[in-house]
Amino acid sequence: MPTATPAPARGRLVTLEGIDGAGKSTHVPAIAGFLRAQGLRVVTTREPGGTPVGEALRAVVLNERMEHDTETLLMFAARREHIVHTIAPALARGDWVLCDRYTDATWAYQGGGHGVSAALIASLEREVVGDVSPDVTLLFDVPEAVSRERRDRARVERVESGAVDKFEREPDAFFERVRAAYCARAAADPARFRVIDASRPVAEIRSELQRIVGAICGAG
Repeated sequence: MPTATPAPARGRLVTLEGIDGAGKSTHVPAIAGFLRAQGLRVVTTREPGGTPVGEALRAVVLNERMEHDTETLLMFAARREHIVHTIAPALARGDWVLCDRYTDATWAYQGGGHGVSAALIASLEREVVGDVSPDVTLLFDVPEAVSRERRDRARVERVESGAVDKFEREPDAFFERVRAAYCARAAADPARFRVIDASRPVAEIRSELQRIVGAICGAG
C-alpha cells in the first residue's frame, strides 16, 4: 500500500498592531524577508482587506460615516472572508501569515476608540474568528504625541492626493483611547504580545524585529 503523505505542520499567524503613526506597515516587507530567510513560506496581508470582498468593505469602513456598531459588524464581515479565503488556507498549507492588523485592532479602534461594547466584540470574535487566533502579535507602540506628529506629516501628503480616510480625521483623544486599549490587551496577554518601542530610529526597530523573529522561528 502506498504510504500516506503526512499533512504539513500548521503555519503561524503573526499580526502587527499599533495606532496610526506607529509605523508598523513600514516594517512588513522587512519582517517577511526575515521569515523567508529562515526558509519559511510567507503570506502578507492586511485588514480590513485581504480578499476582493474585504477590500471593497475596507473602502466603505474607511470612508463612510456610520454607526459604530455597524462599522464593527463590517469589520468582522471582512474578517470572515479573510479567514476563510486567505488566512486559514495558508495556515493549513504550513505557510506563515503576516497580517497588518487583526482582531486586536477592532478591540482598540471600535472598542477603545468608539466605545463599542466588549460583549458585542467578544461575541463576534467567538463566532467569526473561532480558533484562528494570532500566535504572536507585534505591537508597535508610540506615545500619542509622536503619533500625532507623524499623522500630521502624512496627512499633508494624503490631503494633496485626496486619500485621507475618516480615522485620520479623528481627534487626539480618540488615538489616546486606542493606544490605551492596545496597551491593556498587551498587558493581559504578555505571552502573545511583543511590545516594540516604535518611537526609535528605523534601524534600531529593525534590529529588534530581527531578534524577535529569530526567537519565534527558533521556538517553532
